[in-house]
Amino acid sequence: MSEQAGQRRRPTAEEVAAAADQVVPDVLGPGMKLLIVGINPGLWSAAAHAHFARPGNRFWPAMHDSGITEYRIDASAGFRDDDIDYLIGRGIGLTNIVERATARAAELSADELRAGIDRIAELARAHRPAVVAFCGITSYRQAYGLPKAQLGHQPRASLEPGRVRPESEPARTHTEVWVLPNPSGLNAHATGPKLAVAFAEVGRAAGIELRPPAR
Repeated sequence: MSEQAGQRRRPTAEEVAAAADQVVPDVLGPGMKLLIVGINPGLWSAAAHAHFARPGNRFWPAMHDSGITEYRIDASAGFRDDDIDYLIGRGIGLTNIVERATARAAELSADELRAGIDRIAELARAHRPAVVAFCGITSYRQAYGLPKAQLGHQPRASLEPGRVRPESEPARTHTEVWVLPNPSGLNAHATGPKLAVAFAEVGRAAGIELRPPAR
């Protein structure tokens, strides 16, 4: 569903129901500054072949309100080709800890989450973004075995499983790790304004020039 805007359509209920275990392609490109990592695709996202596509998810509004994107991307019917080009041009990448789609993130096992971080580390080594930002503190804690981790910057975190950055190693030689609130509409603790502030902080840390949203 990456057709141009006039040809796009939202997935049907049947397509959504049939999307379990499907994979949403990563958005990756040269000059990446910020790699945003979701938990795993929901069924709507898998049916639309686009990240954070379900109507009501606040990811794309937060990206827009923070100034990371100048216009609000509507992924509910899939990305337009120019959406992907725009994100890559802004230095933004998108992926998930676990690639397979489920109706709820709670369907994922702890083993799946832990296995997924090896791929995230590989992507970080290949693309060298300034920041890798995980969406959702609970999944981050489970994946990395860090039950006390909090939202925000993880100053001594390493993307390599089981490793903590020694204080003797300069932080600037490493990709920074941040954790954003889960933008799902089910997360009542994160309001729209709070999400925009958190996303803007991550964007600045990644070196993305935040731009006033287009009116």
